[in-house]
Formats: sequence, C-alpha cells, structure tokens
Amino acid sequence: MQAEQVEIAQFLAQHPPFDDLPQKALNELAQQVEVAYFRAKTDILSFGQDISDLYVIRSGSVEMYRRNGELYNRLAIAGIFGQMGLLMNRKVRFPATALEDTLVYCINVELFNRYCDEFDAFADYFETDGNVRLRQAIVEQADGNDLTTAKVKSLIHRDVVTVDATSTIQDIAKLMTEEAVSSVLVTDVNKPINDDPEEDDGQVVGIITDRDLRSKVVAKGLDFNTQAKEIMSTNLVLLDANDYIFEAVLAMLRDNLHHLPVVQKRRPIGVISLSDILRYESQSSLLLVRGILAQQTIEDLAHYARQLPNVFVRMVNEDANSHMIGTAMAVIGRTFKQRLLVLAEEKFGPPPVPYCFIALGSMARDEQLIVTDQDNALILDDSYDDEKHNAYFQNIADFVCDGLAQCGYTYCDGEIMASFKKWRKTRSEWFDQFADWIAQPKPQALLNSSIFFDLDGVWGKTKWADELKIFIAKQSKVNRIFLANMAANARNRTPPLGFFKGFVMEHNGQHKRSMNLKRRGTAPLSDVIRVHALAIGSRKQNSFERLEDIIEAKLLPQGKAQDLRDSLEYIAMMRIRHQAWQIEKGEEPDNDLDPHLLSPFEQRNLKEAFAILEKAQSYLKFSYTANSGVK
Repeated sequence: MQAEQVEIAQFLAQHPPFDDLPQKALNELAQQVEVAYFRAKTDILSFGQDISDLYVIRSGSVEMYRRNGELYNRLAIAGIFGQMGLLMNRKVRFPATALEDTLVYCINVELFNRYCDEFDAFADYFETDGNVRLRQAIVEQADGNDLTTAKVKSLIHRDVVTVDATSTIQDIAKLMTEEAVSSVLVTDVNKPINDDPEEDDGQVVGIITDRDLRSKVVAKGLDFNTQAKEIMSTNLVLLDANDYIFEAVLAMLRDNLHHLPVVQKRRPIGVISLSDILRYESQSSLLLVRGILAQQTIEDLAHYARQLPNVFVRMVNEDANSHMIGTAMAVIGRTFKQRLLVLAEEKFGPPPVPYCFIALGSMARDEQLIVTDQDNALILDDSYDDEKHNAYFQNIADFVCDGLAQCGYTYCDGEIMASFKKWRKTRSEWFDQFADWIAQPKPQALLNSSIFFDLDGVWGKTKWADELKIFIAKQSKVNRIFLANMAANARNRTPPLGFFKGFVMEHNGQHKRSMNLKRRGTAPLSDVIRVHALAIGSRKQNSFERLEDIIEAKLLPQGKAQDLRDSLEYIAMMRIRHQAWQIEKGEEPDNDLDPHLLSPFEQRNLKEAFAILEKAQSYLKFSYTANSGVK
C-alpha cells in the first residue's frame, strides 16, 4: 500500500467499529477510501439528497441537523455520519455542515454493506441488537417529521381574544377588526373548572368566526345589538396546548372545521385556524377532503378520486408515519362514503326509518392504505319493516357501494358490503348476531368477528356503532372460550420467515419471488393486537391505540407491547413505501414486495419485525386457553 493508505488504515484501526476488523479488511478499506475536504460553514449533506457513502471525520468537526433546522448532533475526529441514510432508503436523513475546515473519509455503500454482512461486530456497531435496532430506525424516521413532534402551542403566536356571552355582535366585529383576527372565543369566567376533562370543557362556551358574522348576522339581517350567545357555535372541538399538530390536522379533517380553540389547564390560550394548519406538510389531505364534500355527482367524485394516489405519495415523501397515513386515508375514505350517502338521500329521499352506515376493517381502525377494498354494513332502527323499507335501503346501499367502486374502492371479494341484504340488520339483530358469534366461535364466526369487531359509525345514528363496540368489549372480555378461539385464529397467518430466519416467498402466480406484507405482516399483527385488546375490554379500534391500552393494563411482559408497536410500524411503512414507489413508477400498487429490492439494513430490520410477530403468535398459544382464559 502507499504511505497515505497505510496512514488511513492506522487511523481507522484506532476507532470503533473499525478496530475490530482484521488487518486484511482494514487494508482493503484503506485502499478504497476516498478523501473529501470541506471548508468551514459549507454543506456536506443536504436533506433528501441521494447518499452512497459512509462518512468518517479525519480532522475538523461537523454539525448534524434535523430537517426543521434544529441541531441534532455535533461530531469531532472519528465521528461517523450518513449511516441512517444508508439504513433507510439511500436518502440523507440528517443534513450535515462543516463547522470548521474538515477532512472526511468516504466509504462506499457496497463495501459498507459487505462488511456488515461479513463482520458481526462491525454490523452490531451500526445496528445494535434486534429490537433496539428496529426501534431506533422508527424513532429516527419519526424525528424527521414536524407533525409528529411539534405541539399545537407552537402555532400560537398571539394572546387569545375573548368576549363575554352578552357582548353585542357589533362590538365583537369591531374587536375582531382591531385585533385582526378571524375568530373570537366566547367565555364564561364564572364557569367552574372540572378536574375531568371529558366531562367539562372549561371556561370556553362558544366560538364566533368571520363566517358566523356573514351567515348568521349579515345574511339574516340580525340587529347589531344581538348578543354573542345568540350566534355562537357551541358544539366545540377543543385542543390541549400539548396536543400534537397531527391531532389538530385530524380534528379538522374529521369535523370539517376552520378554527380550533386551544386550552391549557382547561383555560383558553388561543385559536388555531385552517391557515395555520395549511403551513404544514400534510395540507393536501385536508384540501382533498374539502374538495370531496363539494362534488355533486358520482362522476365528479370518481374524477376527484384520481388525486388520491398523489396525496398518498406526497404524505410518504414528507415522512408521515404509518399512523398518520392510515388515519388520513381512512378519513378520506369515510368522506367519500359520507358524500355518497348525501347524494343517495337526495336521489331516493329521506330514510323511512333511522339508520347508521358503518365502516369495517382497516377503515374503522384508521389503518387504510391506497390498496383497499370496501367493507361496510347497515344498522337499521328496530322499527324497520322489511316489506315496506327493504327497497329503499337496497337502493341506498347499491348507490354507495357502486359509487365507492367507481372512486377506486373495489368491491369486497368476501361480499362484506351493505348491498348484500344479510349485512343490513336492525339494532337488535346486530346485538343478537354479535352475541351468537361470541357464544359460538365457529370458523365462520371467528372470521366475521375479525372483520366486524373493527367497526366505526360513518353516517346517521353513529352512536349505535359505539353501543356495539361497548357490547363487544364487555362480552368478549369474559368469554374464555371465545378468546381462546380468536387467539388460535390469529395464529393462522404466519410471517414469511423460514427455519433459518430467511424470507419465505411466494413461488407461484403473478407475485412469485415476493411476499405479501399485508397478508403475512400487518394483518396478522392486527389480529394479535385485537385479541389482547378484547381480553382487557378495550374499546379502541386503531391498533396503536389498542397497544396503549394493553401497555396501561400491563397485560404483556414488559417491553413486548412496544415491540409489537415497532414491528407494526416498520412493516406498515415498508408496505406504504412499496406502494408509493410503484405509483411513482406508473405501476398498479400492491402489497407484494420483493425483499431483494431492499438494502441489507432494511432486510435485517424487516426480518426482526417478522420475528417479533412470530414470537407474539407463539405467546398467544400459551396465554389463551379455553380452560384458563388469559394467563
């Protein structure tokens, strides 16, 4: 070797993880290293750019940043950076800038990956142990997204503007003009503050916005001395100052709101508006929902739905996590259903008896992605008369299901749709049906339970869906035989791992040499989590929220629920990125991934996620039995 290469080998041999490499590997590394020089204050890596090297600092120092500009780390001689970009998707995760004149060694990704494969100690330095490595990858991914880390209070840049309930609308209009605000909160300072936030909304009793002044005052010619309490909106959605901006986005999506009051210790501190939210990255999903509500025909909705893949890809490219993406996509799906139901009632007239249209499966769990079918049903009032009313609800169900199909939500192969009469039942019939499935857990009953036990009211008497959730939670928790059978059913779909922990792939059909990340990954994980949630009587629907209840109940050994959460997040994000990649290539998205397209790091993390699922399924076998219930 040349003298310069000898010096490189000697330097690397003094610092981990290179100090554990054999001399031959060190020499090869020194011969392939490239040297780069960066002047002080110049950029080394920019967020999102392609990355193909691991960087080792020979002299100088480097500052690392989060994508929002916050300082993440500062590295000196022998400091290593760039590994997270190589780990995830060959894109820079943390921008790097030379703090002073800096010399770095660049190790190409091919050699880096080969050494990870050949030398365990070298790989362990970057990967740590299995579960910790997976968790680190997920945490680093979340760190890059402001919506998951920034809190609502960061959007408040001025003091709250409030009025009394007896203030006149003329005085309110003057105050809004003087303060240059588009809304004011109506408060009652004499209202007691209850310690239970779910029973009391604090001192905020209403809100008045520019829209209220236009539609409730000017348009109706109200006297300007009318008091605030006469026009204020009282059906409020309040945010706590420590809620995340992501939660504000979801609140606006779900309830089609423009303004959200923010409280701290139950007292108002400000209002955030749609314009505040729109500054953040997931604005496109908000705008899509608002656009859906404005469409007037099925054809218009179908045309509008063509934007959905682009919205999905944008959320992925902006580093939204799986919970955010799943929830946003589910909200969008519910909005399509809601708009179709409005159009259906306009066409066929008002319903002859009250009803509730329910979503099932991934939409109900807020875990919907771009590749999905439609699972839905109808709850009918007990006054329903089949001879008199069936034709109306058949028309409504057909209209909605056909409309969803035109909007890209394919018909359910299992015929779990309201257009099939057997899935239109009265409230009493649904309670009897669920009681029968729980009391007699036959194979078909278990299959139906895994679908129908994830339900959400979309339209009409949505409280009826909540009543069914309560019934399911109470009945399931005390039925040991049912839980044992659900646990056995949750072990049917195994992860694609072989005896020696290699990937097991499909060998026949269109998707041979690939593995289905939904059927063999996220779906069985959701099944496992559902069993544990039923065992503790949880009424949550989303798998991540169910895990929060499971952790609180201390049902599983310490750390196991967190492992399940990490496994679900990692596999879901692999599935999400795969679909986004296909869309960007102009291909039809699916759930079938060829693992050879992944980097060695991604393959290792994916195997670890599958291994967690495998262990979780084994745990079910020994923890839920017909004789003892939950051990």
